Amino acid sequence: MKNVSEIDSQSVRVLSCGMILEDITMPAFQEGLERTKSVIIPFGSVEEHGQHLPLGTDTIHVYELAKEVSDICPVFVAPPVWYGLCRSTSQHPGTITISGSTVEALGVEIVTSLYSHGLRNFVMISGHAGGTHMATIINAGEKILETLPEAKVAVLSVLDLSAELAPDIIETPGDSHAGEVETSLMQYLRPDDVKGTSPEEYPAFPGKILARDKIRAWPGGVWGNPAKASAEKGKTIVSREAMLLCKLLKDLETFDG
Repeated sequence: MKNVSEIDSQSVRVLSCGMILEDITMPAFQEGLERTKSVIIPFGSVEEHGQHLPLGTDTIHVYELAKEVSDICPVFVAPPVWYGLCRSTSQHPGTITISGSTVEALGVEIVTSLYSHGLRNFVMISGHAGGTHMATIINAGEKILETLPEAKVAVLSVLDLSAELAPDIIETPGDSHAGEVETSLMQYLRPDDVKGTSPEEYPAFPGKILARDKIRAWPGGVWGNPAKASAEKGKTIVSREAMLLCKLLKDLETFDG
């Protein structure tokens, strides 16, 4: 994939669709199917994000990103799945975690229903990037390919997109959770919901040994440096993420395999 700075915005088909499923009518859905057979399904979480960010940060980010994409590419946007499998943060106050089998079942059943209405290209993107959580969505994608013969599926997390961003944006190496990136995003998307900041922190999990006391290994729930955040960075990140996701969508639609 090209670096996002090399993507010509004119190469992306621009069409302000606004096909947000929870907002449109039945006739509007039917009309939308004449434009596209593609849909973004955002997955998120209700999970601690340090002392300063709301518990819904992951879902807010990925849903707002999907809506941004719908303004530059013809695509439906499904309502977000608010809950995810939160392993490392499961003991932190406010985190709600569900089982991997539930996440997987939600993915399969939502896509199966959308498929029955004529959609064929499914981007399952998660704002929560935990490894076990993402594995369950990948499992859902594989089951979809086995059972729905015309379905095309892409599975990714927002971290996959931020990994493609130019280094002029992100200053913190390994920034991951409630740090520079997510704080910047929320300062741009929901500034009134950002309550100051939190100290820079990186987890101290004991490698391959599973930690029973997860808060001891990660007391503040931050992975990165929120002090380096800014709303201007957040605006740039969302814009570049949207271009990358639109590029992936076009690749999925033309994929043969």
